Amino acid sequence: MVITYGNSLQDGKHKPLDVLHDFLEEQLADTVNAVHILPFFPYTSDDGFAVTDYRAVNPVLGNWEDIQRIAGSFKLMSDLVLNHVSSQGTWFNGYLQGHKPFDKFFFEASPEDDLSQVVRPRTHPLLREVETADGTRHVWCTFSHDQVDLDFRNPEVLLEFLRIMRLHIDNGVRIIRLDAVAFVWKEIGTSCIHLHQTHAIVQLMRVLCDFAHEPLVLLTETNVPNVENLSYFGNRNEAHSIYNFSLPPLILHAMMSGTAEYLHRWQMSMPPAQLGCAYLNFSASHDGIGMRPAEGIITEDDKAQIVDTVKAFGGRVSMRALPDGGEAPYELNITFFDAMKGTFDGPDDWQIERFLCSQSIVMALEGIPAFYIHSLLATPNDHVGVEKTGANRAINRHRWDYPKLKALLEDPNSTQSRVLGEMRRRIQIRCAQEAFHPNATQFTLHLDPRVFGVWRQGLDRDQSIFALHNVSLDEVTVSPLSINLIGGETWVDLLTGEEIKATGGDITLAPYQCRWISNRS
Repeated sequence: MVITYGNSLQDGKHKPLDVLHDFLEEQLADTVNAVHILPFFPYTSDDGFAVTDYRAVNPVLGNWEDIQRIAGSFKLMSDLVLNHVSSQGTWFNGYLQGHKPFDKFFFEASPEDDLSQVVRPRTHPLLREVETADGTRHVWCTFSHDQVDLDFRNPEVLLEFLRIMRLHIDNGVRIIRLDAVAFVWKEIGTSCIHLHQTHAIVQLMRVLCDFAHEPLVLLTETNVPNVENLSYFGNRNEAHSIYNFSLPPLILHAMMSGTAEYLHRWQMSMPPAQLGCAYLNFSASHDGIGMRPAEGIITEDDKAQIVDTVKAFGGRVSMRALPDGGEAPYELNITFFDAMKGTFDGPDDWQIERFLCSQSIVMALEGIPAFYIHSLLATPNDHVGVEKTGANRAINRHRWDYPKLKALLEDPNSTQSRVLGEMRRRIQIRCAQEAFHPNATQFTLHLDPRVFGVWRQGLDRDQSIFALHNVSLDEVTVSPLSINLIGGETWVDLLTGEEIKATGGDITLAPYQCRWISNRS
């Protein structure tokens, strides 16, 4: 899967969705089979996540016909931004004026309520005072005062979103992303996150997806600690797929520190997804690198070192409010390519190799790999975007001039051409292997801490792949005996074509080299 905004590429002449479609067909048609177009609806803020009309395509991007055209070639994912809507949209204006049914659409609370346990992803005041036709009210705003939370205690709110889901499916969408779903149900005096009513809503949507005529996938977006995130699989009755949110900070630490100890320990504790469910593996998205999913996995000292290194590489840090009144890092704002500039010791000349190693880990793990367009294009930090918008996240939301980008991709010596070319090659190799099926068996290998390794075996047990990734600047050797290469089989490194002898000498991995050693090619 590739993740992109509708206008991540633009040329000033054609509709951005047409430009995106051209790029997908020209560069990725033989590489990826799914595309997530981030909110493509009319909006007022947060780069699309403050929606004013869920039933329309933002005319700046294109129209439903453009969406359908992309959906005709790729499995299309759209966002169901169901926790909140824009404060400037029809729904909230109807609420302010007391018009039915919108007068009961938004969650109200009082400044006198006990809100001390509410889990916050931001630092702004939770409640916003507004004047309505019925007097002064305080509405709940989890993410910003322009994004007002809906009240799912009103069944009409849920029914409206089910109608919106159906509309998107009718227009070609096959993967539904439930944005910020963890926060949709509130009860005063609780944490207001992951409440059982929230899970019941996901279960209802899953039933409807399973009984739809179209083959649909329900994906939950819950940027929270790992155990909480896993709960959205339910018992095969909630999400078909969940984001593997702990993966980005763990890969980041491994590549910066030169040791995969945290990544290894975490992967050993991860349960395999049940058949028919899958992890969505990624290192970067339109948001920053979330730090909450690293809670309980990476020590505070090591997290502080990551934060300092990201700042040194030109990144930003966004904070969240804590119940005790303090603050903690919520996410790191940096392009993943620039996060690979160096290690804890500073920048070096291994950025491309380090980056490709990080992405190869994403490809090798159990689940479905997803790549943010700016990772595929080795996009550097957009400091101008941050200055222009005042938003930290703009650093990772660059808008490429398409003619300039095409010129770079045609130059074999450009960073963009080198990275996209090698990413395409590795993804294509990965897609051809039965042992990389999303539900294929996975076992974490016990190796030198500088090498992160997993054994994958196809569902029919015919193909095995030993995926080894050197996350360090050192040359490392691995004995064939330590990964149990079976004698009598012909083993080949899928990435280099080199034959590996089960009874031969040690396997050498250069700095940041990856080897996918398989008995079938």
